[in-house]
Amino acid sequence: MKRFFDIIFSLVGIIVLIPIYLIIAIAISIDSKGGVIYRQKRTGKGDIPFDVMKFRTMRPDSFAKGALTVGDRDPRVTKVGYFLRKYKLDELPQLFNVLFGDMSFVGPRPEVEKYTRLYNQEQKKVLSVRPGITDYASIKYRNESELLAKSDDPEKTYIDVIMPEKLNINLAYIKDNSVFKDVKIIFETFLAIIKD
Repeated sequence: MKRFFDIIFSLVGIIVLIPIYLIIAIAISIDSKGGVIYRQKRTGKGDIPFDVMKFRTMRPDSFAKGALTVGDRDPRVTKVGYFLRKYKLDELPQLFNVLFGDMSFVGPRPEVEKYTRLYNQEQKKVLSVRPGITDYASIKYRNESELLAKSDDPEKTYIDVIMPEKLNINLAYIKDNSVFKDVKIIFETFLAIIKD
């Protein structure tokens, strides 16, 4: 049932959003050099890597300078990128990831291997389901980069504090999830974006 929901609504979403995709692509191209779509290896269901797709919000080769975005004015982020990130528009290409079966609308956000290698056996259970575009952890930590900006050691704070809390939230979701709960999470995600 969940996969059927993902296929139908991702396909509808892609068709409806074609004009928005085009506008964003043009804005990115005008604003800075580089491709429109950014692909990054993330760990998916079954610990299998896949390419997550996003609209590019950073300057080329920014990932080499660190996996975490710190602060609301990270110099690696472009002008258009700030806008796309604020309203989560950079995530829209992930509808293709959902359609192709790499992701679901709702599920634990996919993490880079650098961090999934740090998971303990219990935490690895989050890799037993398809990762998602949104989840309760994403809602709670929607301003994660601002929180990290207040830390003297952002990566340590992410690994020791934020990542374990996200994993606990996702493990609770895995134990008790339903279509109704997924719809609720999607609705709460939209509300959180609007409020910000």
